[in-house]
Amino acid sequence: MRDIAAQLTAIHRAVGTGPVEDGEGVSVLLRRTYDAHIEDVWEAVTDPDRVKRWFLPLTGDLREGGTFQLEGNAGGDIVKCDPPRLLKVTFGGPSSRVELRLSATDDESTVFELEHTVPIEMAGSGAGALFVGPGWDGVLVGLGLFLAGEDGRDAVTGDHARQSIDAWVATVESSGTATPDEIAAGTAAARAQFTG
Repeated sequence: MRDIAAQLTAIHRAVGTGPVEDGEGVSVLLRRTYDAHIEDVWEAVTDPDRVKRWFLPLTGDLREGGTFQLEGNAGGDIVKCDPPRLLKVTFGGPSSRVELRLSATDDESTVFELEHTVPIEMAGSGAGALFVGPGWDGVLVGLGLFLAGEDGRDAVTGDHARQSIDAWVATVESSGTATPDEIAAGTAAARAQFTG
């Protein structure tokens, strides 16, 4: 049985600011442990036949130095690919970067970390996390359901999307990277985008 609320609770979220290639940036970090071998998790996020079963169809020249495209979503360049531990890509533009880090645990589980970083000019403040964080929550929940043998597509909707947004609001508030007005505006935009 799909317990989406528990899946969302299993995600650790963080928002931060720091240096990027061209100045200051904002990053969102999501971390979750999956009960699956690292090779299985790696294949689930890099094999087009598997990715389309829990996320979106994936095409491109899927190698370091190549490109990728998620159908109806972002594409970009594959900057670094070190199976089964590290994948760095541009995501929707050259200054939007996503880094995926996997590490095996002693109990045959895998720690999955996804960090998405953009320049401060693009995000505005840490409240920019509200534009991407709930979407990434959906990715982590979908992957978790898929690895457990369930259909993970479009799992975070309705009340679960609101739960995700609330979790990101709390994360941004505790990070001190945005003003109350910026958080309120980001929250309204996230509700319009993810709960429509």
